[in-house]
Parts: sequence; C-alpha cells; structure tokens
Amino acid sequence: MFTNYSYTVTERFLRYVQIDTQSDPLSATFPSTAKQKDLGRLLLQELQDMGIADAELDGHGYIYATIPANTGKQVPVICFCSHMDTSSDCSGTNVKPIIHHQYNGGDITLPDDPSQVIRAAEHPYLQSKKGEDIITASGATLLGADDKAGIAIIMDAANFLLQHPEIKHGAIRILFTPDEETGRGVEKLNMQKLGARYGYTLDGGERGSLEDETFSADAVKITIQGVGIHPGTAKDKLVSAIKVAAEIVAALPANGLSPETTAHREGFIHPVRVQGVVEKAEIDFIIRDFVTAELARHEAFLRSIMENVLQRYPRATATFQVTEQYRNMKEVLDQHPQVCAYAEEAMRCAGVEPLKMIIRGGTDGSRLSFMGLPCPNLFTGEMALHSKHEYVSIQDMQKAVETVVHLAQVWEANS
Repeated sequence: MFTNYSYTVTERFLRYVQIDTQSDPLSATFPSTAKQKDLGRLLLQELQDMGIADAELDGHGYIYATIPANTGKQVPVICFCSHMDTSSDCSGTNVKPIIHHQYNGGDITLPDDPSQVIRAAEHPYLQSKKGEDIITASGATLLGADDKAGIAIIMDAANFLLQHPEIKHGAIRILFTPDEETGRGVEKLNMQKLGARYGYTLDGGERGSLEDETFSADAVKITIQGVGIHPGTAKDKLVSAIKVAAEIVAALPANGLSPETTAHREGFIHPVRVQGVVEKAEIDFIIRDFVTAELARHEAFLRSIMENVLQRYPRATATFQVTEQYRNMKEVLDQHPQVCAYAEEAMRCAGVEPLKMIIRGGTDGSRLSFMGLPCPNLFTGEMALHSKHEYVSIQDMQKAVETVVHLAQVWEANS
C-alpha cells in the first residue's frame, strides 16, 4: 500500500520543529504562550491546502479538522491527537534539526555544543537504530519531537488518506492541542465540537509502543506563613518561612518515594518548585502513583511531614492544598478493550510488533479518557524527551504513519 508513496512526515517534522512553541507552566493565560498559535496557523493552512474544509484554529489554540467518512458503514468517529507545545525544561528557540543519515551506531556529538554528546551506551534504543536515519537538534536546544513527531505523523497520514480514497474509513477527527506539557492541554477543549467516540494520542516513544496505563496524578501546594522582622532585632521574634520550607523538603525520604529512586509502577512525592521570602514561602509538589487510592496515602504522609516540622516552629502556620491533575487511563480503557486491540491489529498490519507499555507520566489521553474519549497512546519514535539529546528515527515516524492509516481501516473493517 505504501510502496510508491512519498512520505511527507520528515519534511513536515523539520518544518514544525523550527517554530518555537515552548509553553510556560507559570502563565495564567490559555494558551500559556501565544507563540504556540504560530504553529497552529501553519497547520491550519496545511490542512486547508489538503482540502479539509472544516479545519479550524480556535481562540484557545486548538486545531480541529475532519477527514470525512468514505464508507457506507456506520463507523464510530475516531480522533488522532498530538500536542503543539514543547517542554519548558529546555529551550525551544532557534531549533536546528540535523539528519544523521544511516546512523552508524556510535556516539553523536552535537555541533553547536560539542560537550553535548548522545552516547550510544546510555541510549540502548538508539543502538537498535543502526542503519536508520536519525534526527537530532544541534546541541543548543531540545529537538521538539515531543510532540511535533506526532503532529507530523498525523498530518502525513491525513495526506495519504486524502490521496487514496479507495481506502475505506469512517469519519476521522484531527485534534492538535496546546499546553500538554503544563498539564492543561484539554482544559478548554470543546468535547461536543470534537464529536469523537474513541481516540489515540500520538505521543509515545519506541516503535510498537502502545501505552494504555498512566500514573494517576495530584498536585500539592504547601504555603508557609512565617514571621518577618528586621534581622537586627529578630531574636525570639523572626520565623523564617524559607527555613521551614527547607526542613519539609529535607525530611522527604532519601532512598525512596522520589522519581530518582523509583521505577515501573512505584509512585513518588516530588517537590518541583520552591519560592518565597522570610515571611512567606511556597512548595509545589507532584504526587504520582498507578493506583489512584495510593495518592491519598502519599498526601497524608507529606502532610505529616509538614505538621512535624511545624511543631518546631509554633508561630509559623501552613496550608496544604491538593489539586487533582489526571487519573490512570487504564481505569477507562479496560471498559473498551477494542480500542487497544484494534491498535495492536493495525501495528501488525504495518509490520510492527506491539509493545504494551506503561507511562510514568501522563498525556492528554489521560484526561481525555475521563472526559468520555477512551484514548491510549501510540508510538512516534520520540526519545530522550525534554533534553538537548532528544532524537527521533525517520523510519519510526514512517511506521507510525502506516499504523494510523491501518488503524482507520481496522475500525471500518470491524464496524
């Protein structure tokens, strides 16, 4: 089916990563950065140029578009989704993508900063890509494969389907979101407008990965009120909120319950931001576990640490605020087994062996699943995310394009 097809995924990807779409977790606006819409406007134009009449970029920065059904069957509307923003962890300004043709299996030194070396020994998956074409950034920025690889894959799959009307499929909705990296990616999404029954995010890693299980996630903010006074007259009066915050963080377990000491399905308590002055300080935590009920246990433990520290500072006070972020998508997907089963079938049609995996994190699909759109995560090839060592295989992206096309066919064939 793809023998004579000229993939557009690479040229699209190279174009998209050069547009800075870094989001800002501290911003109160939505989208958190206006520049995310720069990519949105380009995608809108490209979708319209494909002939998609209803393509839309709304005021919140979402892209909606439809590939119309071309079958007489009643097929559930499915959605393919990726996010436009890149992480705030590493600069996304002036990305210079580099193609390393027929990768030789060794280390990759990035030219704009030779101290940045993607070492093969530290990246087992990269070693498996010997002979393939690898795209990296130049060493000064992240690449943006997370998740512009997903966007390029969906756009190329749409291009293929529109050029091959003989391939039967139901209505397909395309959704590109802002602010996934801030955890707010579907905050303003209009589910009625989206109008899909099932979905797939394209935001996974190695070829064949099918992720149907994520962390459940809460955020905790501890706000400490100290007593401020001129340090020259502070004896027996001053209570430093900074020191209270420092003691709370220092009291966390050194050998467990943290991202750097856990793996697989182990949860954690992770301080991600500390800010303040003597009079007032704040600590932001993320709480993660694959078992939703365990979140409350982790939060109770953290609260006990806070209360124990406060006993040593009786004139200080603190508040403990919990905010739900997302829940394990598996709780929903287990009720709709065909969604993952069809994805596995599509991968095999594309010559890819499915790899059931878990996500030690979340995706837009986590929240979408609980908003009524069961939504596992499919591979794109993006690896070493949020760093200057990010890379992606062109061949992985092409196989993901094939998987998306086959998936549209599988839904039609099984309807």
